[in-house]
Amino acid sequence: MQTPRTPFSIGRRSALALALAATLTGTSAWAQQPFPNKPVRLLVGYSAGGGVDAMARLIAPRMSALLGQQVVVDNRTGAAGLIAGDAVARAAPDGYTLMLGDSSLLIAQHLQPRMSFDPIKGFTPVASVFTLPLVIVANNDVPAKTPAEFVKLLKDNPGHYSYATSGVGTVHHLGFEMLKGKAKTFVVHIPYRGASQIVPDVMSGQVPIGVVSATSAIAQARAGKLRAVAVMNPVKLVGAEDIAPLSDALPGFSAVPRLFVLAPAGTPAAIVERLSDTLKSVMEAPDIAQVAAQQGAVPAYMPAGPLAADIVRESAEWGKVIREQKITAAQ
Repeated sequence: MQTPRTPFSIGRRSALALALAATLTGTSAWAQQPFPNKPVRLLVGYSAGGGVDAMARLIAPRMSALLGQQVVVDNRTGAAGLIAGDAVARAAPDGYTLMLGDSSLLIAQHLQPRMSFDPIKGFTPVASVFTLPLVIVANNDVPAKTPAEFVKLLKDNPGHYSYATSGVGTVHHLGFEMLKGKAKTFVVHIPYRGASQIVPDVMSGQVPIGVVSATSAIAQARAGKLRAVAVMNPVKLVGAEDIAPLSDALPGFSAVPRLFVLAPAGTPAAIVERLSDTLKSVMEAPDIAQVAAQQGAVPAYMPAGPLAADIVRESAEWGKVIREQKITAAQ
């Protein structure tokens, strides 16, 4: 026998139905809220005050103004950016956790086989933003003033010269190893713990050659304390057009650290597009090149699609250099 429906049971069911409908409506409304509706974190894998951090703090407030939400720089230092990379790779793919990564992420997978994340598959590229040009400097006693003279000097004297960089596995190091491979010569690598002592040691003759940032090289070269032999990217630097590119002697040569914004893998395309368009507007600001130049950076915007392909290409190139030159993390 069927139990009769009482006014109480009908009212209770109606109330539950209304509550459920309200919950679903609220969830749908929340899901449809425009991005972003809360602050965005931009992780940096290096300490405050460094070059990558400076670029993050240059673009973050400009992104905030365009997005209508604060973009907060979050320094997660350690392991040459890998700690920050791990945090972003594990974050929710909702656009609220980003990373200002650099080329070292693409190099690391070839030197650190036990990485906790895949720098290609673990992220969704958003946009490339800057390059950080490098310059080969030499003590004034080194008998080479042009890229061609420099390459010839190294080829004619294998093993005679040494060069300093800020560490094994940096673009500084691999860029010079690429030079060695193309010139078919040998130059001893002397890794320093950081860049601050390289320029003084080159000036004093403790080490004859160094690979340093453009800002570190240009000031001392203009003062006549060392020689800026070549820039390692294939175009001349604005304001330092007298420094010829190494590609003048080695056609096609290019070794330049890049900075790019990454999101966790699986971040929705609409959010990536919004962020990429925002960064495009930031990089098109009339003063951005001048401000970036003070930190030795050059604006180099590239949208998400082309960047994704370029990251794969760059990673493969560094992997080839590492294999050919038999480089290991222990060197």
